[in-house]
Amino acid sequence: MNRRSTLSLLLGKQKKSEKKTIHKAASTVSFDPYNGPWNFEQAAHLLRRTVFGASKTQIEQAVADGLQTSIANLFQNLPLPSPPVYYDFEDDPNIDLGESWIDDQETEDVDGLRGARIRSMYAWSFIQMTEGGVNIREKMTLFWHNHFVVRTPLTGRRMYKYINLLRANATGNFRSLVEGITIDPSMLVYLNGTQNSDNGPNENYSRELLELFTIGKGPIAGPGDYTNYTEDDVVAIARALTGWRAFNAANNNDTSESAYQANRHDIEDKQLSNRFDNIVITNGEEEEYKTVIDIILQKDETARFICRKLYRWFVHADISPEVEVNVIEPMAQMVIADNYEISNALMALLSSECFYDFELRGCMVSHPLEHWYKLINSFEMALPTEEILKYKIAKHFHSRLRTTEMDIFRHPNVAGWTAFYQAPQFDKLWINAVSLPVRQGFADRFISGYNNNQFRLEIDVLTFTAALDNPINAEDLINEIAAILFAHILTEEQVIALKDILIPGLPDYEWTIEYGDYIGGDDSLEEAVENKLKALIGTMVNMPEFYLI
Repeated sequence: MNRRSTLSLLLGKQKKSEKKTIHKAASTVSFDPYNGPWNFEQAAHLLRRTVFGASKTQIEQAVADGLQTSIANLFQNLPLPSPPVYYDFEDDPNIDLGESWIDDQETEDVDGLRGARIRSMYAWSFIQMTEGGVNIREKMTLFWHNHFVVRTPLTGRRMYKYINLLRANATGNFRSLVEGITIDPSMLVYLNGTQNSDNGPNENYSRELLELFTIGKGPIAGPGDYTNYTEDDVVAIARALTGWRAFNAANNNDTSESAYQANRHDIEDKQLSNRFDNIVITNGEEEEYKTVIDIILQKDETARFICRKLYRWFVHADISPEVEVNVIEPMAQMVIADNYEISNALMALLSSECFYDFELRGCMVSHPLEHWYKLINSFEMALPTEEILKYKIAKHFHSRLRTTEMDIFRHPNVAGWTAFYQAPQFDKLWINAVSLPVRQGFADRFISGYNNNQFRLEIDVLTFTAALDNPINAEDLINEIAAILFAHILTEEQVIALKDILIPGLPDYEWTIEYGDYIGGDDSLEEAVENKLKALIGTMVNMPEFYLI
């Protein structure tokens, strides 16, 4: 697979004489455990796909730990993070700057309070991704955020309850997660569940519950029949879900709680179609929504639907017939056997032969958050530790990332970010004439450095280089950086071209002498060495390979 030609094609730079290539499905289409070599290349591939930017030290630790221990570490249970705090708002009469507001009801009486809490949530969310470490939880929280989409209208408390529900269940039980999201106040508001009553059933949530959140449509089988469910099922399930509202009895203006109101629930029988075995749902009051979810999860197609989405998120967008039979089906059967616990099946996927297939390394365009944190965390860029400043920098990150078409809590629609579902382009959609210059600007600014809130945001190329194994050798230096940043080794021609960036027109030994003298104590060489490294690394983070994971 010619990955450089593939990305050049996306950017509109491919020469007419070049043969266009497309991604192929895995050549090793197997869910069997991977038993090949385990070295820096395989460990880096695992971490690139599962965490937000892996450093050299973290990759080397994964190599030393071995595959199975590395997988276990990724799934290690962590305590939930401390809740968000005010970082730029001092007008709340009940909560001070630096204190959390999540237990305090929202009010319209204080100007700016709602906006301050939303800003706090954005900053706090970026802090979690920055500090996620070698654990899959934050990548899975983002996965579920793109799966169970909620967006405007937003309030801080609703945002917190929603995202913490996803985080708490990130690698847990899918049944529990669907149950939680069905009565989550953000979802009740977004998809009109709070308006769903016996006098006027609203089908918005029941439709998305089936189509996007659990079983999927399937091929059209007839009028109002989508193979996996029918329009009659949408109507019946909407009736079964009546009675829930985003509502706080103590404060009608606070919609950050959910409550069941019996007088709004449809108590009559609900007849499902033959797609759900003609089951009749009888009145279950506040527990009836769980009956609905149990019925949907009894269908094996629900497990397949979720496993396909996990495969596309972690492995590859293309699900060929071979992948469907050899990977999706056994993975789905694991989920079913585990009563919809997700972790074992996901661990098996990340330990499988198909995941480590050579053709699937570097086959996906990184999404903007991956690109951003690859710059920050792979280079171990220094970030503030003082809490208020940390929040300010994190909110700055959020503001910058909003220009990349991946704005958290503000998906374009209920289906999520287009690149995760729009065939046949899928992840290629992340690169376009608008987003590419923005990404390049991120890299250039982090290399040159800039100040924000009187804090210097800059990749320390000297410290990063000093931690490499043999930076005194120009060729080893380039290849070591590439091993951290890129999914595949560089060609000989690329190494030669990059050496010409580092030491233009000079033999290799000139770098060995200059860098050797610098680390030997000649401080007068620091600026010259730093500028050469900035030129080299700046070039590498703008190469097509850096955009691929």
